Amino acid sequence: MTPERVAEHLAGRAAWTYSRSSGPGGQRRDHAETRAELTLRPRDLDELPLPIADRLREGLGLDRRPLRMTSQAERSRERNRDVVVARLARRVAEVLAGPAPARRPTRPSRSARERRLADKARRARIKAARRPPDGD
Repeated sequence: MTPERVAEHLAGRAAWTYSRSSGPGGQRRDHAETRAELTLRPRDLDELPLPIADRLREGLGLDRRPLRMTSQAERSRERNRDVVVARLARRVAEVLAGPAPARRPTRPSRSARERRLADKARRARIKAARRPPDGD
């Protein structure tokens, strides 16, 4: 399953609440409820394959607390909902991608070391030229 499909599945299973927004669209005369909030609980992962559900439960911190994501950046409820689903898809993709491969340390080449030392010597000469002459 792709992270986008997993996020869409989770968005369909999660609890959505809507409230008045303090951002754009929240000051309307009819007081539209444009702020979207998604609440994802561990039980919302039940229909996913077990390895994916376990990684998401641990990676999203659902074993400690429910995940809450909100958006009030847009003027419409649907756009705010889409923003939350996109954020959830990014988080799911990060969790399912797993850790980056370990960095293998490398050594600088001989020419790189020589360039670094030559630059240091050049900077030292420049700074030495700024000092006042010795008063011997």
